[in-house]
Amino acid sequence: MKTAERILVVGPSWVGDMMMAQSLFILLKRLNPDCRIDVLAPAWSLPLLAHMPEVSDSIVSPFQHGEASLRQRYLLGKSLRDRRYGQAIILPNSLKSALVPFWAQIPIRTGFRGEMRYGLVNDARKLDRVALPKTVMRFASLAIPAMQPLSDVPLPRLQTDEQEVNTSFKNLNLAISDAPALALCPGAEYGPAKQWPAKHFAQLANVRLEQGWHVWLLGSDNDTEVCNKINSATKNRCNNLAGKTELGQVIDLMSRASAIVSNDSGLMHIAAALDKPLVAIYGSSDPGFTPPLSNKMEILTLSLSCSPCFKRQCPLGHLDCLNKLGPEMADNAITSLLMDKSND
Repeated sequence: MKTAERILVVGPSWVGDMMMAQSLFILLKRLNPDCRIDVLAPAWSLPLLAHMPEVSDSIVSPFQHGEASLRQRYLLGKSLRDRRYGQAIILPNSLKSALVPFWAQIPIRTGFRGEMRYGLVNDARKLDRVALPKTVMRFASLAIPAMQPLSDVPLPRLQTDEQEVNTSFKNLNLAISDAPALALCPGAEYGPAKQWPAKHFAQLANVRLEQGWHVWLLGSDNDTEVCNKINSATKNRCNNLAGKTELGQVIDLMSRASAIVSNDSGLMHIAAALDKPLVAIYGSSDPGFTPPLSNKMEILTLSLSCSPCFKRQCPLGHLDCLNKLGPEMADNAITSLLMDKSND
């Protein structure tokens, strides 16, 4: 099957998944450099997609998670018919996600078999979980014919603009300095079982602050409480930016960080795609399934007998997988990553 000239990708709803979708976009461009890739995605993802050079246009998906909105989906699909897409690639597995491409009359609609969407997806793939154990592999495999083995998964790579980065620093009242900067990402939307303790983040921050580093606390409004706790434990010496940044600004800041420490979260995948020295901390989740896609990262996990459990809360009540993963381990990992970088 030849890669279509105009492709509509129905994107996922999570930051990390959208980052992994970039591997699909890169592979599609490799197969057909002249193809046009448009992405139907939630409004929050537009700043992220703007940093992906493979994406020609972002189309806002106005639907809330779980909404049927059949009439709105029909009208959106109908409005896309004039774009004459040759193929749609549908990353979510829900029936609803396949409706817009169907109503847009896109002739080839590719995706994995999902919830009763026979006919809606007419290039339906059976998921081989052994051959495709990672989410990024599953996304990338949809770029090639169904029976063709996946031989290469390109790493996601976000691009930033120096002028826009400088503007972000100015708007956030941050000085651009020669001193190294550590970005900490202590949030995790999934739940506490993926969150390294605030006291560990604070101890790590204090070590680097004493060495003359800047420390940035990054996150959404939901991460304000944990970032406040970390900053308080450092005597408010961090730049606490939780809830004060737009996603595009976070990308700009991360692009200037000397090192990043993050829970398994969407920001972790962004850090990896910016090719920054990254320490990724795993508790209840599995680094084998959704690892950071980078050659400049170190994964910290204790691999206890009870993990990964994939629970939002620790079912045993002790959260040993994260509590016993001490801040010195992360500090040592940063040092090791920076030594590797200096030897490049």
